[in-house]
Amino acid sequence: MMSVETSLKEAMTSIEGSVGVALVDYTSGMALGTLGGGKDLDLTVAAAGNTDVIRAKIRAMEMLGLNDGIEDVLITLDTQYHLIRLLKGRGGNGLFLYVVLDKERSNLAMARHQLKRIEAELEL
Repeated sequence: MMSVETSLKEAMTSIEGSVGVALVDYTSGMALGTLGGGKDLDLTVAAAGNTDVIRAKIRAMEMLGLNDGIEDVLITLDTQYHLIRLLKGRGGNGLFLYVVLDKERSNLAMARHQLKRIEAELEL
């Protein structure tokens, strides 16, 4: 089992092309931990903004009467992938892992696989 800090470090080192990673509480919009980012990527601002994305998707699913869970959300930009993975089980309700990837240096399928593995080993 990995702590939040160890999980963020694991995401930055094991996911090829990682630029930044955060663990976010989407009920409050607060980042519980961040690693990476920089002057062009404020992970605290991104955490709050992506909270709105998750809330909107949950509302849409409710309006549609969908009784399914969200595994992850992908936002594709010109130069980056933004991957949001909702946590399930063991106190993960209301939390998501958020990783920003450099599009040229990353493999999206492998990133999703690694993020799923990190989620399974994360202890909250």
